Amino acid sequence: MYGKMKEYLKNEIKSLHEQKLYKHERIIESPQGAEINVNGQTVLNFCANNYLGLSSHPDLVQAAHDGIDKRGYGLSSVRFICGTQDDHKLLEEKMSEFLGMESTILFSSAFDANGAVFEPLFSKEDAIITDSLNHASIIDGIRLSKAQRWIFNHGDMSNTESIDKSSGKKLKGLEKCLIEAKDCRFKVIVTDGVFSMDGDIAKLDEICDLADKHDAMVLIDDSHATGFMGKNGRGVHEHFNVMDRVDIITTTFGKALGGASGGCVSGKKEIVEYLRNKARPYLFSNTVAPAVVGATLKCLEILNESTDLRDKLEDNTKYFREAMTSAGFDIIPGIHPIVPIMFGKFENSSELAVKFADMMLEEGIYVIAFSFPVVPRGLDRIRVQISAGHDKNHLDQAINAFIKVGKKLEVIK
Repeated sequence: MYGKMKEYLKNEIKSLHEQKLYKHERIIESPQGAEINVNGQTVLNFCANNYLGLSSHPDLVQAAHDGIDKRGYGLSSVRFICGTQDDHKLLEEKMSEFLGMESTILFSSAFDANGAVFEPLFSKEDAIITDSLNHASIIDGIRLSKAQRWIFNHGDMSNTESIDKSSGKKLKGLEKCLIEAKDCRFKVIVTDGVFSMDGDIAKLDEICDLADKHDAMVLIDDSHATGFMGKNGRGVHEHFNVMDRVDIITTTFGKALGGASGGCVSGKKEIVEYLRNKARPYLFSNTVAPAVVGATLKCLEILNESTDLRDKLEDNTKYFREAMTSAGFDIIPGIHPIVPIMFGKFENSSELAVKFADMMLEEGIYVIAFSFPVVPRGLDRIRVQISAGHDKNHLDQAINAFIKVGKKLEVIK
């Protein structure tokens, strides 16, 4: 029977190659950091989610070793059987304090956290109102729920509706969706805190205002903000000074908070208590490993002691964005360390972005091109990600390489 599927898959894989959409995995032969080894070459890494430069921080590595030494390699159990250690409860407590929420529940990943939160809480009497550009994990999590669904046009807070000329789809503003959902039992507005392809930040203050006006809850996935957005790095809710107005936060330990794995749902205590009893990825998945727990606790300790890392990241981001804009590159404006270098205005933009990234690697700068279907057609880009692990000389090397390759490929003059 597999013979038919084998031929189908071979043809599909061939098609991906022909469309330049096949995802090649470059092999890294070193720990994650600002400098990494790829194919025997030392290069500067500008495409990791290692925002605070903590992925290989010696204190976190030691804390991971200590976690294994004190609590073992793994628990071989889910939490409610025999998978809960004292350090799991401590991490949940510390995450709640850091995020300014009442309670927290751990998951093996943020993807699992988003897969867990919607199905138990929202049923057919309820409304989930979601941004059109939300992360795949949010989309998949919402699919598991029987709730009614509304999709609002990305970033559109209005009480309006229009038709997208290119697709024929209805485009609705958030308030329009809230008004249509007025008779639902519970309403929840769902958004990424930061959208990973553009680096743009959700209008969380306006979202909270509309939630108050229309008696809705607010859920944010803050995976690309936890640890460095806001004056103390709490996240987008701190950035907009709405820390007491968000009901549920999902986030990851796999980006700024050490970069390994694990995630959580943090929110109102009754919500978290209910998820402990009803969330399937929690009830049927192994508990987070002691090494990850220990290292994440150390990460929070570092962040609570000082804002030096998030301050350095902010300075690095501003420096890089200003230099690249001055050089003539087309960059989506913003303040986030995700810096998209856009190629959509050029003919064969997808191939150009890939060629540009390949030439950057020859210059010792590791970046990746993103094209359809990861981003919409015509919005091809190289997504640069800045880290507190980068020093000014790293940033200058990257900027100079971008300018050199940009002039060779006639992307800039």
